[in-house]
Amino acid sequence: MGSVEKLITDNLPIWSSSIQSKSSVGRGTSSKRKLYGVKKLRELILDLAVRGLLVPQDPNDEPASVLIEKIVAEKGHLLKNQKGQSGKCPDNVTFSIPLNWHSECFGNVYTMEYGKGLNKADRSNTGEFPVYGSNGIVGSHKEACIFKPCVVIGRKGSAGALNLSKSQGCWITDVAYSVVPPGSLNLDFVLIQLETLGLDKLGKGIKPGLNRNEAYALKLCFPPVAEQYRIVAKVDELMALCDTLEQQQENSIQAHETLIEALLEALTNAADADAFQASWQRISAHFDVLFTTEHSIGKLKETILQLAVMGKLVPQDSNDEPASMLVKKITEKRAYLKQQGLKTRSSGKKLGGNEIYIAVPNSWEYMRLGDIAKFIDYRGKTPTKTQFGVKLITAKNIKFGHISKDPEEFISSDDYSGWMTRGFPEIGDVLFTTEAPLGNVATININEKFALAQRAICFQFHEPLISRFVVYLIMSKKFQNKLNSSASGMTAKGVKASVLKEIGIPLPPLAEQCRIITKLDSLMALCDQLTESLQQAQQTQIQLTDAVVENAL
Repeated sequence: MGSVEKLITDNLPIWSSSIQSKSSVGRGTSSKRKLYGVKKLRELILDLAVRGLLVPQDPNDEPASVLIEKIVAEKGHLLKNQKGQSGKCPDNVTFSIPLNWHSECFGNVYTMEYGKGLNKADRSNTGEFPVYGSNGIVGSHKEACIFKPCVVIGRKGSAGALNLSKSQGCWITDVAYSVVPPGSLNLDFVLIQLETLGLDKLGKGIKPGLNRNEAYALKLCFPPVAEQYRIVAKVDELMALCDTLEQQQENSIQAHETLIEALLEALTNAADADAFQASWQRISAHFDVLFTTEHSIGKLKETILQLAVMGKLVPQDSNDEPASMLVKKITEKRAYLKQQGLKTRSSGKKLGGNEIYIAVPNSWEYMRLGDIAKFIDYRGKTPTKTQFGVKLITAKNIKFGHISKDPEEFISSDDYSGWMTRGFPEIGDVLFTTEAPLGNVATININEKFALAQRAICFQFHEPLISRFVVYLIMSKKFQNKLNSSASGMTAKGVKASVLKEIGIPLPPLAEQCRIITKLDSLMALCDQLTESLQQAQQTQIQLTDAVVENAL
């Protein structure tokens, strides 16, 4: 077994287990991830290839200097009247290369030719020749502007992106360059070379574009032509191995996610206490091997919320004051506020049919959201923002379960009283986003005064003790599904306040709500601890992967 194959096989656990979670915005439990180990392995293979460490050298090969010096001489003659070609470049090669290799400036060997503009209407899919944009084929055309196989390099848009055109003719648009290998250089090896240069990092400016003179200043290492072919064959073989490893990882992750979802679904759909207990036993017996990814922990949190709002997280107690008494208190509070001249709402309609979106215990009661809370709504108004003053809370600050300090926006102190004419949010009230994004919710914990912007509603509950349960309810998948089915809009979905007020809220007895909140708080904290431990383990695995790659080079 060759040294490279041994490096791969000896470290298979590292390549397969090193996974990097991608940052995600919002509430999701989606498995956004990057197979970091395989990605680093692919990069390592390419790095070994361009350093002469992937395949053994053959002393019988014609030295690379023979061909490269000939290309440089011919190209220098052709470019002697063009600016930007000094013929020299900094020695940025930080590693030693084999004796029969040769290093040379990018711009002394390759020419990056500008593409030609082509109207979108001419990029039909009926032409004979493929049309390349900055990052791949964008159509076809009846004519070609290049009649040789080449490497396509993104110039604008996807600056530095690389694609290979092996056809004898193609059209390169004006957002890309083409590089045709001179002499007998191997086209596939040229692509390998360029993939290790980091051309995508050279673009600068507001709209990054790749300046070819920056690329020309880089130094490349060239093996003999015969070795180029051996390198390409070995890279193809090892990349196929990476493909297999990657597919195995994806299959394993997908199987794990499917298992998690099936087990948790059985828990939420349990028909009775015995079925619920049996489902929980299956999960708890293997808890340490089931909840080992951010996706699985996210699904666990989602399931815990669902169980809570279905009345399955804590047992009911017949000694609790019934929820009907809670309904009576809220109704009396609303009537009192009305007598004080405050605007309150009462739909006068009981919920029924498809309005009941969660099956709950008989001891619970449903009320409409508009009947249990006063809405402080500043939608439709845009305040004048200032650099300093009173903090302005917008929909961008309201996340799924918390209020973010960023972005920091303000209105002037003089405008504050004139702006806040519809009511003042208080600590313990609940903020809710009505669109962009829809359905984010958080309890107010801001001690200083603040102004509320559009696309957000403040709920002031007639019975403040129910606010924490309602926040968890709104975060549940059951409520979010109901909310989305009630929303309107094509590009960005939103919900009208009048529609939002009609959505039903299942209310347990107050004592049961307290038990639910206590249980939820402890379980959510446990999930957060699991996530933190997982992230620390992932970081350690990534550092280990980086160390293996560094040692290999």
